[in-house]
Amino acid sequence: MTYDVLTRPELDAIRAAAARLKDVLVPTPLVPLHSYEGGSPLLLKPEIHQRVGSFKIRGVFNAVASLAPEVRGRGISTVSAGNTAQALAWAGRYFGVSARSLMPENAPASKIDAVRAYGGEPVLVPTAEVFRYLKEHGWKQEPYAFIHPWIEPNVTIGHGTMGLEIVTECPDVETVFVPVGGGGLMAGVGSALKALKSTVRVVAVEPAGCPSLHASLEAGRPVTVECPPHAPHPPTTICDGVAVPYITQEMFPLLRDLVDDAVLVSDDAVKAAMRRLASGNKMVAEPSGALALAAALATLGPHHGPAVCIVTGGSIDPQMLAAILTGK
Repeated sequence: MTYDVLTRPELDAIRAAAARLKDVLVPTPLVPLHSYEGGSPLLLKPEIHQRVGSFKIRGVFNAVASLAPEVRGRGISTVSAGNTAQALAWAGRYFGVSARSLMPENAPASKIDAVRAYGGEPVLVPTAEVFRYLKEHGWKQEPYAFIHPWIEPNVTIGHGTMGLEIVTECPDVETVFVPVGGGGLMAGVGSALKALKSTVRVVAVEPAGCPSLHASLEAGRPVTVECPPHAPHPPTTICDGVAVPYITQEMFPLLRDLVDDAVLVSDDAVKAAMRRLASGNKMVAEPSGALALAAALATLGPHHGPAVCIVTGGSIDPQMLAAILTGK
């Protein structure tokens, strides 16, 4: 399989995906960030409550469900830091087919264990091998039906269903903060938001340790970010779910078209956002899942217009969670 440059998903296709996902998704209504302070409310989209603990079920299930039965019957595969692999394993179990995911060998144990628990097969390799496989289109050499985590159109279409829900529930929304790794979430959600309300401000959020989209937007073309001095590849950040050191040629034009602003946040700001979600809203978010809130807290004034932060996922090792919550 080869992929063309992505264009904005059609709104009808996103609505069709919403119908396809109707009995799969768990409702994630917007909730205000708990605060003892005054000012305008900040709304959270808690995708941590989805069946696999992240938004990934939207795009992955939509893509797997869209395959011809004989293609899906060969088994399905993907590349993942953990959440996409969990969604693929869940979809594989749903359709009764094998699900294989190439994952970094240093992926959080909680994510690896969850993939196995859902019935999937995690194939653990060095991180560099994961990105080599993607860049060199290694899936062409395998018998499985490959679901690309970012540039598969049906993945972005499935993710776009979240945009429909945000505008339906908050029609006067002015700003939406969206975490970016490979860009599949932004491509889908951003397209839906812009189609339904062209004035909405879409903010891309990345960790400062892995600013691939930010660097690409500044350069005007897709670039691979350099690692910080003495750091391993990919760039160092606790936000493993979005630690993608490059934006693909297929994805960049669409992201450039959709993004109104790009914000970088530190790992310390992410940890603070995780603590606030846990203590105030009783939500457990992995570092990547708290990115959007960290950016909103850093950039919005006390009297902003209606704004939404997507809390993308909650897969985190208990030891890391305990260390972050206790500030160690």
